[in-house]
Amino acid sequence: MRLYLINPSNPTISLANLQSNPLNKWRIWKPLGLLNLGALTPPEWEVTVIDENRSLPDYVSLPRPDLVGITAFTSQAPRAYEVATMFRQEGVQVVMGGIHATMCREEVSGRVDAVVTGEAEEVWPRLLADAMTGRLKPEYVGTLVDMTTIPAARHSLLPSGYKFGSIQTTRGCPLDCDFCSVTTFNGRRYRTRPIANIIEELKLIEEKHLLIVDDNLIGTSSTHIARAKQLFRAMIDAGIRKRWVSQATINIADDEELLRLAAKSGCVGIFIGFESSTPEGLLEMNKRFNLRNERDFADSCRRIQSHGIDVCGSFMMGLDVDTPGIGRRVADAATAYGVDLLNLMFMTPLPGTRLWERMESAGRISAHAFPEDWKNYTLTLPVAMYRHLSWSDLFEEFECYWRSFYSYRKILKRSIAALLRPNGFFGFLYTLISNLIFRFDIRLDLKAAGTFDTSRGRSLDIS
Repeated sequence: MRLYLINPSNPTISLANLQSNPLNKWRIWKPLGLLNLGALTPPEWEVTVIDENRSLPDYVSLPRPDLVGITAFTSQAPRAYEVATMFRQEGVQVVMGGIHATMCREEVSGRVDAVVTGEAEEVWPRLLADAMTGRLKPEYVGTLVDMTTIPAARHSLLPSGYKFGSIQTTRGCPLDCDFCSVTTFNGRRYRTRPIANIIEELKLIEEKHLLIVDDNLIGTSSTHIARAKQLFRAMIDAGIRKRWVSQATINIADDEELLRLAAKSGCVGIFIGFESSTPEGLLEMNKRFNLRNERDFADSCRRIQSHGIDVCGSFMMGLDVDTPGIGRRVADAATAYGVDLLNLMFMTPLPGTRLWERMESAGRISAHAFPEDWKNYTLTLPVAMYRHLSWSDLFEEFECYWRSFYSYRKILKRSIAALLRPNGFFGFLYTLISNLIFRFDIRLDLKAAGTFDTSRGRSLDIS
């Protein structure tokens, strides 16, 4: 039996054309969920993983599969449906899972033969057995998985050439932000994989650079942080010589031992969700964690950076409290905090979040020609009706932030600052290249914005 597992692309932010944009190779990492399913697939299935973000295959020339499995984030849904339709027209059964299938089950079920909702590991072997006997069910409901049962992903199912490998060590997030679907999909309970299992899988990953895909690597409690320290110690003791990046909350700055161990284990960058530079914005998003103890964000960033770890700060624009000038204010705040990289996104109501429920009930979802409009839910395009900013306004603010924060002068200044940290010349190069990649990527986003229809995007301020 032949099985294709497919990660669809999104033509709106296509990463597959590496010839015209070689920097895209730093924006692509292996689709870990499909590699996990590959590890759970019995040997009677011949498994092929296809990552359309790496290259777009000629499906017609490929051998005909017996079953196709597709995963998709919301922005990938239109392409996922195209691929599903193509195979179903050839009589091939198609199953789709992932976060979009979970949040939009009814939409997806009309376009595939079976839908997997929730975490797929527990139901996957049963689904394959049903497919082999011709008894595929319309829906398989996954539950929150016991992390001790997850085997090492089959990283060998994808060819070499990726700059980043990927691994997951925890699931769930103790926070409960209004804009985030993690708690809906993976729960608020913080679940951890056995450290010995993680170390064994790390030894299987050939890439020198690693993305730890956890939504919150270190958690928030003392127990979570103690476990993170154990993981880093184990990586050091096992000689895992990889440079890695991940996501964490700002409390990573509060523990010197944690930072020292993270750096020694190979951490070179942490993605931190600041989200808003104002208390009002944080309250609007239910990101109260960042308001604790009247934190000095600049001091927190300095403590992280003192260990040779870059800080990538993430902010959102388009909150109800955001007014004209927000692009420059975010750039100024990020500069004051001293972050090495700034990732500014449009506030995007994703299905399954409280933000979606609130904006949808108020009739504020402007990009609603579904499923086609899902391709715009990339976090880099406006899709809703924002209180004080039209879509044209948002693009102007976005360009203002880009010109301010990613000017060549400021990029050089940040890179020289990194030269004085423990990683020395590597830190300088890493910061410089990362900034140039961000600058180039944002320029592409702004170029795409020139062809984006902004006529649907009036603000609530406009009568």
